[in-house]
Amino acid sequence: ERPLMSNKPSTRNPVMAKQFLLVDAHNVIFARPDLAACHRRSPATAREELVRVLERHQDATGTRVVVVFDGGSGAKASSDLSGAAGVQVIYPQAGQSADAIIERLVLKYAGTHGLTVATNDNLIRTAAVAAGASTIGVETLFEETERAEKEMRGTLEQLRRKR
Repeated sequence: ERPLMSNKPSTRNPVMAKQFLLVDAHNVIFARPDLAACHRRSPATAREELVRVLERHQDATGTRVVVVFDGGSGAKASSDLSGAAGVQVIYPQAGQSADAIIERLVLKYAGTHGLTVATNDNLIRTAAVAAGASTIGVETLFEETERAEKEMRGTLEQLRRKR
């Protein structure tokens, strides 16, 4: 079983702890009309699309992304990495909510890492801030992703022109 998040600070810059984005997945899906409509047709497709967006966010920002979905059906929680981009995807065990997993992760890691929680859920936001994490809303998450992707495309274009 994979550890949920490493407790070790980043070796790139020992002064700065590694940055993580913890995503309340279903809250994000239902806050976005495009993803909510997709979820009504195919929940699996909506989950896959959200993970693709979060992979691009991770690639463009360098922030490690951990996404927590509701709907675990196993006897224990499961965790996996998506594709080559390595976004960590967590499903809680049966009878446990994504909110409980998020709260536990925030309490455990907010003191050692730069941790931001993406959700519109006020209870999760309050718990995250109380534990020392920062929070962003769903629209801000998508705005930041779009901005970071645009900056990355600009940088890649500049590199291509230098060749």
